[in-house]
Amino acid sequence: MSKVFVTGSTGFVGKRLILTLLSQGHEVYALCRAKGTKPFVEDQKGLHYIWGDLRDSEVYKKLPLDLDAAYYLVHSMTEIVNDLADAEVEVVHHFLQGVKTTKIKQIIYLGGIINDESHLSPHLRSRLSVERALKESNIPVTVLRASIIIGAGSASFEIIRDLCEKLPIMIAPKWVHTSCQPMSIRDVLFYLAGVLLNERCFGKTFDIGGPEALTFKELMLKYSKFRNLKTWIIDVPVLTPRLSSYWLVLITSVRLSLCSYLVESMKNSSVVKLTGIQDILPHECLKYTEALKLAFEKISNNEVISTWMDACGEELTASEVPKEGCLKDEKRYEIKGSKEEVIERIWSIGGDKGYYALDWAWHIRGLIDQMLGGIGLNRGRRHPTEIMLGDSIDFWRVLFADKAKGHLILLAMMKVPGEAWLEFQLEQAEGKWILLQRATFRPLGIWGRLYWYSMYPFHFFIFRKMAQSIAGVL
Repeated sequence: MSKVFVTGSTGFVGKRLILTLLSQGHEVYALCRAKGTKPFVEDQKGLHYIWGDLRDSEVYKKLPLDLDAAYYLVHSMTEIVNDLADAEVEVVHHFLQGVKTTKIKQIIYLGGIINDESHLSPHLRSRLSVERALKESNIPVTVLRASIIIGAGSASFEIIRDLCEKLPIMIAPKWVHTSCQPMSIRDVLFYLAGVLLNERCFGKTFDIGGPEALTFKELMLKYSKFRNLKTWIIDVPVLTPRLSSYWLVLITSVRLSLCSYLVESMKNSSVVKLTGIQDILPHECLKYTEALKLAFEKISNNEVISTWMDACGEELTASEVPKEGCLKDEKRYEIKGSKEEVIERIWSIGGDKGYYALDWAWHIRGLIDQMLGGIGLNRGRRHPTEIMLGDSIDFWRVLFADKAKGHLILLAMMKVPGEAWLEFQLEQAEGKWILLQRATFRPLGIWGRLYWYSMYPFHFFIFRKMAQSIAGVL
């Protein structure tokens, strides 16, 4: 079958697309930005990993010369940048130079529906700039412009879910009357796979969306009805996109940069206009409530393959905690019960399970982080008991995970004046198993040291009770 290069392979769409392509017999070369991260726990037949950045020319030397196609699924929405369009176009130019060293036949790009090019949000403007840059190459390009995507773990789904589940009464901005055509991730994957090396799709741009055109207000009301919730939405004209973004950050699991870009984009209608895909790939898309049902089935069965937070933009350059120039809080306890029980507690930390002690304090810290523009605790975790390198656990990123040895290292992604790690490890001494829990902080200047010592009284109680609970002492 075909040899396919997938960028953004650890993201919400990328992970699922890889599985779809593999199931169809294709050979996939998956780009993972953070060295050592993998989209899947188990090795997959036909899947090859390439670690690196799209701007690094060494990445493209690892692609086969007879590469057939490439999917461009990356974006720069993890942080607020001065000119998102310029940042993204710079990356796409490196990408084009790299893939041109192969015999590539097609590039497939997933963007957003654009109905009016004159009043675009920064996000949609950047998507259009990338689209134009790809089309200017001599490589046949197929562009799929999607409306909002509904699936367990998608940013749009999580925002709707958090708002409706947490707020019975909402004061909403006027963009809630903007129309869109929500579609299931299942249908997005159908089209992404269907256009692959389909010559009828070369050089074409298609809008894809579900069968219903709904306003964002209708999306939330339909969600509430589906979940048997009572929701009242009062829309007012005074809420600006910036204020709406800050509000969403406090309520939902999505970080400020992503909220900001998404809210700005919600001012633009995303109703399908560039039709034609149905003539080439006839397909009946799920209705909105059907997409919700499928999403909750995946959630209830712990079958969420990917989430919006999986895209690892941070550089995980080392799997060890530094030893020099650091401040530490170390706890050791002899474990009660079995070693396996302790490992299961470690591997279940965060998310709905919490931190085993003083969870209210962790939630306050998460709220403070959100107020500072950080990601907070809201994003939870992909799976209640499964952990793999690069996973997000609340405001941590998994740096190292060896379940057989009970060794887990988490890197803090919260806003702190320095760098922080939380480590769990099991050691054997005199025939007994010992839990080692170590919090390590590498301060940035005097402010970093002041932060550590001001937090020390809280850390003393929180870390001690957490270690005792995990070890089974309490």
